Amino acid sequence: MNYAKYIFIILSFSLFAQEKIPVKQIAKYNFEGENIIQIDKFGTQYSFSDNTFYSKGTKGNFEYSNLQLGDITSVNAFNPLKINLFYKDFNTIVILDNRLAEIKKIDFNLLTPFRIVTKISSANDNAIWLFNDNTQQLELFDFINNKTKHTTLPIDGNVLDLKSNYNFCWLLTDTFIYTYNYFGSLISKQPNNGFEQLAETNGSLVLKSNNSLFILPKDSGKMTELDLPKLLIKRFFVTNETLYIYDGEMLHQYQLINE
Repeated sequence: MNYAKYIFIILSFSLFAQEKIPVKQIAKYNFEGENIIQIDKFGTQYSFSDNTFYSKGTKGNFEYSNLQLGDITSVNAFNPLKINLFYKDFNTIVILDNRLAEIKKIDFNLLTPFRIVTKISSANDNAIWLFNDNTQQLELFDFINNKTKHTTLPIDGNVLDLKSNYNFCWLLTDTFIYTYNYFGSLISKQPNNGFEQLAETNGSLVLKSNNSLFILPKDSGKMTELDLPKLLIKRFFVTNETLYIYDGEMLHQYQLINE
Protein backbone atom coordinates (compact mmCIF):
# COMPACT_ATOMS: atom_id res chain seq x y z
CA MET A 1 0.00 0.00 0.00
CA ASN A 2 1.48 3.37 -0.99
CA TYR A 3 1.57 6.59 1.04
CA ALA A 4 -1.35 8.13 -0.88
CA LYS A 5 -3.61 5.27 0.21
CA TYR A 6 -2.49 5.66 3.85
CA ILE A 7 -3.27 9.37 3.71
CA PHE A 8 -6.71 8.70 2.17
CA ILE A 9 -7.57 6.21 4.93
CA ILE A 10 -6.47 8.66 7.66
CA LEU A 11 -8.49 11.51 6.15
CA SER A 12 -11.56 9.30 5.71
CA PHE A 13 -11.31 8.11 9.32
CA SER A 14 -11.02 11.66 10.64
CA LEU A 15 -13.97 12.70 8.50
CA PHE A 16 -16.39 10.08 9.78
CA ALA A 17 -15.02 9.23 13.26
CA GLN A 18 -16.37 12.35 14.95
CA GLU A 19 -18.88 12.94 17.70
CA LYS A 20 -22.39 12.89 16.26
CA ILE A 21 -24.61 15.98 16.18
CA PRO A 22 -27.86 15.54 18.13
CA VAL A 23 -31.26 16.12 16.54
CA LYS A 24 -34.62 16.53 18.27
CA GLN A 25 -37.62 14.55 17.08
CA ILE A 26 -40.66 16.78 16.60
CA ALA A 27 -43.21 14.33 15.21
CA LYS A 28 -43.82 11.23 13.15
CA TYR A 29 -46.94 10.12 11.36
CA ASN A 30 -48.20 7.69 8.76
CA PHE A 31 -47.73 8.90 5.23
CA GLU A 32 -48.79 7.35 1.95
CA GLY A 33 -46.66 8.44 -0.97
CA GLU A 34 -43.10 7.31 -1.42
CA ASN A 35 -42.12 10.21 -3.64
CA ILE A 36 -42.68 13.08 -1.22
CA ILE A 37 -40.20 15.78 -2.16
CA GLN A 38 -40.95 18.74 0.10
CA ILE A 39 -43.10 20.26 2.84
CA ASP A 40 -42.80 24.04 2.72
CA LYS A 41 -42.93 26.50 5.63
CA PHE A 42 -46.72 26.79 5.23
CA GLY A 43 -47.20 23.02 5.55
CA THR A 44 -47.96 22.39 1.89
CA GLN A 45 -46.93 18.87 0.86
CA TYR A 46 -45.48 18.17 -2.58
CA SER A 47 -45.26 14.63 -3.92
CA PHE A 48 -45.59 12.64 -7.14
CA SER A 49 -46.57 9.18 -8.23
CA ASP A 50 -45.85 7.86 -11.74
CA ASN A 51 -47.16 10.63 -14.05
CA THR A 52 -49.08 12.72 -11.49
CA PHE A 53 -47.78 15.54 -9.28
CA TYR A 54 -49.67 16.54 -6.12
CA SER A 55 -49.79 19.70 -4.01
CA LYS A 56 -51.79 19.50 -0.75
CA GLY A 57 -52.11 22.46 1.61
CA THR A 58 -54.31 25.03 3.30
CA LYS A 59 -55.04 26.75 -0.01
CA GLY A 60 -56.38 23.55 -1.52
CA ASN A 61 -55.34 20.28 -3.10
CA PHE A 62 -54.13 20.31 -6.69
CA GLU A 63 -52.70 17.79 -9.12
CA TYR A 64 -51.04 17.86 -12.52
CA SER A 65 -50.43 15.08 -15.02
CA ASN A 66 -49.21 14.96 -18.60
CA LEU A 67 -49.83 11.54 -20.10
CA GLN A 68 -47.90 12.41 -23.26
CA LEU A 69 -44.69 12.84 -21.26
CA GLY A 70 -45.09 9.67 -19.19
CA ASP A 71 -43.70 9.26 -15.68
CA ILE A 72 -42.12 12.12 -13.76
CA THR A 73 -38.39 11.67 -13.09
CA SER A 74 -37.91 14.39 -10.47
CA VAL A 75 -39.52 17.52 -9.05
CA ASN A 76 -38.04 20.71 -7.62
CA ALA A 77 -40.42 22.90 -5.59
CA PHE A 78 -37.86 25.22 -4.00
CA ASN A 79 -39.79 28.11 -5.57
CA PRO A 80 -43.50 27.16 -5.17
CA LEU A 81 -44.47 29.79 -7.76
CA LYS A 82 -42.29 28.10 -10.41
CA ILE A 83 -42.25 24.36 -9.73
CA ASN A 84 -40.03 22.31 -12.06
CA LEU A 85 -41.15 18.86 -13.27
CA PHE A 86 -38.50 16.87 -15.12
CA TYR A 87 -39.33 14.12 -17.63
CA LYS A 88 -35.97 12.53 -18.41
CA ASP A 89 -37.27 10.05 -20.99
CA PHE A 90 -38.60 12.92 -23.10
CA ASN A 91 -35.77 15.39 -22.34
CA THR A 92 -38.43 17.86 -21.21
CA ILE A 93 -39.10 20.21 -18.27
CA VAL A 94 -42.52 21.61 -17.33
CA ILE A 95 -42.82 24.76 -15.18
CA LEU A 96 -45.96 25.06 -12.99
CA ASP A 97 -47.38 27.82 -10.80
CA ASN A 98 -48.58 27.32 -7.22
CA ARG A 99 -51.95 26.01 -8.42
CA LEU A 100 -50.16 23.62 -10.79
CA ALA A 101 -51.19 25.46 -13.93
CA GLU A 102 -48.64 25.10 -16.71
CA ILE A 103 -46.42 28.16 -17.21
CA LYS A 104 -43.97 26.76 -19.73
CA LYS A 105 -42.91 23.49 -21.34
CA ILE A 106 -39.29 23.19 -22.52
CA ASP A 107 -38.60 20.38 -24.97
CA PHE A 108 -34.82 20.25 -25.29
CA ASN A 109 -35.09 17.97 -28.32
CA LEU A 110 -36.32 20.99 -30.27
CA LEU A 111 -33.70 23.49 -29.10
CA THR A 112 -30.29 24.34 -30.51
CA PRO A 113 -27.66 23.47 -29.42
CA PHE A 114 -28.91 19.98 -28.60
CA ARG A 115 -28.79 19.05 -24.90
CA ILE A 116 -29.25 15.76 -23.08
CA VAL A 117 -30.54 16.87 -19.68
CA THR A 118 -30.03 14.47 -16.76
CA LYS A 119 -30.49 16.69 -13.64
CA ILE A 120 -32.33 19.95 -12.90
CA SER A 121 -32.80 22.34 -9.97
CA SER A 122 -34.49 25.72 -9.44
CA ALA A 123 -32.52 28.96 -9.72
CA ASN A 124 -33.16 32.68 -9.40
CA ASP A 125 -35.54 34.70 -11.59
CA ASN A 126 -36.77 32.75 -14.64
CA ALA A 127 -33.89 30.30 -14.70
CA ILE A 128 -33.10 26.71 -13.85
CA TRP A 129 -29.87 24.83 -13.30
CA LEU A 130 -29.47 21.83 -15.57
CA PHE A 131 -26.73 19.30 -16.21
CA ASN A 132 -26.08 18.75 -19.91
CA ASP A 133 -24.80 15.21 -20.30
CA ASN A 134 -23.88 15.96 -23.91
CA THR A 135 -21.18 18.44 -22.86
CA GLN A 136 -20.70 17.33 -19.23
CA GLN A 137 -21.41 20.90 -18.15
CA LEU A 138 -23.72 22.60 -15.69
CA GLU A 139 -25.83 25.36 -17.27
CA LEU A 140 -27.91 28.20 -15.86
CA PHE A 141 -30.76 28.18 -18.36
CA ASP A 142 -33.22 31.03 -18.98
CA PHE A 143 -36.49 29.17 -19.66
CA ILE A 144 -38.35 32.29 -20.84
CA ASN A 145 -35.90 33.05 -23.66
CA ASN A 146 -34.67 29.44 -24.09
CA LYS A 147 -31.02 30.35 -23.80
CA THR A 148 -28.09 29.58 -21.51
CA LYS A 149 -26.99 32.47 -19.27
CA HIS A 150 -23.89 30.82 -17.73
CA THR A 151 -21.97 27.58 -18.20
CA THR A 152 -19.42 25.83 -15.99
CA LEU A 153 -16.30 24.06 -17.13
CA PRO A 154 -16.77 20.36 -18.02
CA ILE A 155 -17.15 18.13 -14.96
CA ASP A 156 -15.49 14.77 -14.35
CA GLY A 157 -17.35 11.83 -12.85
CA ASN A 158 -20.91 10.55 -12.78
CA VAL A 159 -23.49 13.08 -11.58
CA LEU A 160 -25.50 11.80 -8.59
CA ASP A 161 -27.48 14.82 -7.40
CA LEU A 162 -28.06 18.53 -7.94
CA LYS A 163 -29.50 21.08 -5.50
CA SER A 164 -29.61 24.88 -5.40
CA ASN A 165 -31.01 28.00 -3.79
CA TYR A 166 -31.31 31.47 -5.29
CA ASN A 167 -27.58 32.21 -5.02
CA PHE A 168 -25.65 28.93 -5.17
CA CYS A 169 -25.73 25.48 -6.74
CA TRP A 170 -24.30 22.20 -5.40
CA LEU A 171 -23.41 19.34 -7.71
CA LEU A 172 -22.65 15.90 -6.31
CA THR A 173 -20.65 13.47 -8.44
CA ASP A 174 -19.19 10.11 -7.53
CA THR A 175 -15.82 11.84 -7.01
CA PHE A 176 -16.45 15.41 -5.81
CA ILE A 177 -18.88 17.87 -4.21
CA TYR A 178 -18.92 21.10 -6.26
CA THR A 179 -20.23 24.50 -5.16
CA TYR A 180 -20.99 27.18 -7.78
CA ASN A 181 -22.24 30.73 -7.51
CA TYR A 182 -25.05 32.24 -9.59
CA PHE A 183 -22.63 33.07 -12.41
CA GLY A 184 -21.40 29.49 -12.74
CA SER A 185 -18.04 30.18 -11.09
CA LEU A 186 -16.59 27.37 -9.00
CA ILE A 187 -16.51 28.34 -5.29
CA SER A 188 -15.31 25.07 -3.78
CA LYS A 189 -14.57 21.47 -4.67
CA GLN A 190 -13.99 18.68 -2.18
CA PRO A 191 -13.77 14.90 -2.39
CA ASN A 192 -16.94 12.84 -2.17
CA ASN A 193 -16.28 10.11 0.38
CA GLY A 194 -19.21 7.85 -0.44
CA PHE A 195 -22.16 10.25 -0.42
CA GLU A 196 -25.11 9.44 -2.68
CA GLN A 197 -27.64 12.27 -2.25
CA LEU A 198 -27.78 15.76 -0.82
CA ALA A 199 -30.23 18.35 0.50
CA GLU A 200 -29.67 22.07 1.12
CA THR A 201 -30.79 24.33 3.96
CA ASN A 202 -29.70 27.98 4.16
CA GLY A 203 -26.37 27.20 2.52
CA SER A 204 -25.61 24.13 4.64
CA LEU A 205 -25.71 20.63 3.16
CA VAL A 206 -27.17 17.38 4.48
CA LEU A 207 -25.68 14.37 2.68
CA LYS A 208 -26.67 10.70 2.68
CA SER A 209 -24.16 7.85 2.82
CA ASN A 210 -25.57 4.33 2.97
CA ASN A 211 -28.31 4.72 5.62
CA SER A 212 -26.74 7.63 7.54
CA LEU A 213 -27.00 11.41 7.20
CA PHE A 214 -24.17 13.92 7.61
CA ILE A 215 -24.23 17.70 7.79
CA LEU A 216 -21.73 20.09 6.21
CA PRO A 217 -22.36 23.57 7.69
CA LYS A 218 -22.13 26.65 5.51
CA ASP A 219 -18.55 27.97 5.14
CA SER A 220 -17.14 24.88 6.85
CA GLY A 221 -15.23 21.82 5.67
CA LYS A 222 -16.18 19.76 8.72
CA MET A 223 -18.58 16.91 7.90
CA THR A 224 -20.35 15.44 10.95
CA GLU A 225 -22.86 12.61 11.25
CA LEU A 226 -26.34 13.32 12.60
CA ASP A 227 -27.32 11.26 15.65
CA LEU A 228 -30.45 9.58 14.30
CA PRO A 229 -32.28 6.44 15.46
CA LYS A 230 -32.00 3.40 13.24
CA LEU A 231 -34.56 3.74 10.46
CA LEU A 232 -34.70 3.24 6.72
CA ILE A 233 -34.01 6.46 4.82
CA LYS A 234 -35.94 6.19 1.56
CA ARG A 235 -36.28 9.96 1.11
CA PHE A 236 -35.11 13.00 3.03
CA PHE A 237 -35.30 16.77 2.69
CA VAL A 238 -34.87 19.87 4.85
CA THR A 239 -37.16 22.91 5.29
CA ASN A 240 -36.16 25.80 7.57
CA GLU A 241 -33.78 23.68 9.67
CA THR A 242 -36.37 20.89 9.94
CA LEU A 243 -35.28 17.49 8.64
CA TYR A 244 -37.88 15.14 7.17
CA ILE A 245 -37.18 11.43 6.65
CA TYR A 246 -39.56 9.02 4.95
CA ASP A 247 -38.95 5.36 5.83
CA GLY A 248 -41.55 3.78 3.54
CA GLU A 249 -44.39 3.98 6.05
CA MET A 250 -43.78 6.88 8.43
CA LEU A 251 -42.69 10.45 7.86
CA HIS A 252 -40.28 11.47 10.65
CA GLN A 253 -39.70 15.12 11.51
CA TYR A 254 -36.56 16.32 13.34
CA GLN A 255 -35.27 19.70 14.41
CA LEU A 256 -31.63 20.25 13.51
CA ILE A 257 -29.87 21.52 16.63
CA ASN A 258 -27.33 24.31 16.16
CA GLU A 259 -24.49 24.17 18.67
